[in-house]
Amino acid sequence: MLDFDTAQDRLAARGRAPATRETLPLDALYGRVLAEDIAAVVDLPPADNSAMDGYALRAADAAAPGAVLPVQQRCFAGQTPEPLLPGQAIRLFTGSVIPAGADTVVMQEDCREDEGRVTVLAPPAPGQHIRRRGEDMRTGQTVLTEGTRLDAGHLAVLAAQGHDKAAVFPRLTVGILTTGDELIPPGHPLPPAAIYNSNAPMLASLCRGLGTAAPTLRHARDDAEAIHRALAELNADCDLVLSVGGASVGEKDLVKPAIEALGGALDLWRVRMKPGKPVALAELNGRPVVCLPGNPVSAFAVFALLVSPLIRGLQGRRDVLPPVRRGILQTPRPVGGTRDDFLRVQAAQGAAGLPRLTPHTQQSSGALGSLAWAHGLARIPADARLKTGAEVDWMALSDWLS
Repeated sequence: MLDFDTAQDRLAARGRAPATRETLPLDALYGRVLAEDIAAVVDLPPADNSAMDGYALRAADAAAPGAVLPVQQRCFAGQTPEPLLPGQAIRLFTGSVIPAGADTVVMQEDCREDEGRVTVLAPPAPGQHIRRRGEDMRTGQTVLTEGTRLDAGHLAVLAAQGHDKAAVFPRLTVGILTTGDELIPPGHPLPPAAIYNSNAPMLASLCRGLGTAAPTLRHARDDAEAIHRALAELNADCDLVLSVGGASVGEKDLVKPAIEALGGALDLWRVRMKPGKPVALAELNGRPVVCLPGNPVSAFAVFALLVSPLIRGLQGRRDVLPPVRRGILQTPRPVGGTRDDFLRVQAAQGAAGLPRLTPHTQQSSGALGSLAWAHGLARIPADARLKTGAEVDWMALSDWLS
């Protein structure tokens, strides 16, 4: 078996960015991956402006407590102020341009205006409450980098720089192949010895959460020809194929032979992790195929920890491996085994700063309800035996599935 870290590195390294790109309007960019660096074309702010509602003046003119100055002008945001005359003040509002000659803004709460004159209640400091030109972004500065998955904050930056479109990588297309005579689509009557296919909707939603196009779903019975045909069709149409089940060593594990029959080459097979040992990465016609375990809990764990870095790389994202956090294990009995064990845990803030990680009471690969319960996966290293209070790595699902 391949050790977990090597397997994760290999899948992450296989995630090469697309060679093509497309230009989309601003309102279609949310969730897409930027395919170019964006440099500032204007300074932000474009001019010195007021951070407060108040009065622009020379600090020296209000050095004495209770200084009284004539109000020269009232200037709103979007208007151009007159140059400030010595010994006077200009009434400003948040975002108003600072008039030439002024070196400070006194907020209105520290002033009292009456009949065109303002009393400054306390001497101001030069430069206070002024946003300086370019302090946020300067012309020529790189403000967004290629490989960024765009969210609302990024779109605000694009809009503030006057961009109504940007170049992005095409959405990744994913094919999902589930196999097994025992699987029945949800909504249909359940025959004896059958189970509902939970892998297909689970994996499709996980892909969509990472920003792929809506996955193409196929199901094949445990038949070599049917699996061969489904794999070939998905491989022809999709950038990435995920197969579920049929990649172990049983009599009806027919996916691995089908990949080889189609000319695919396996890069890895079986990983020293629990849940999720029967994992395979293959290359078929220049496109990756990942074979996941058939058990939904195992498929979920493998997707989160091994497939999501691959997908981020194939999308052209800059950061493919999310952060690994630290937490304090809370367990009624020692845990650990011969493989890296990834426990489904909930995290609660601890008194010492690190979160307390409580494992679900059912850690078997058949405990499907634990997936809806868990906040993340805590890693128990292979051949370790850890007790309550041990500090461990854990992967928050909010990090690894976005």
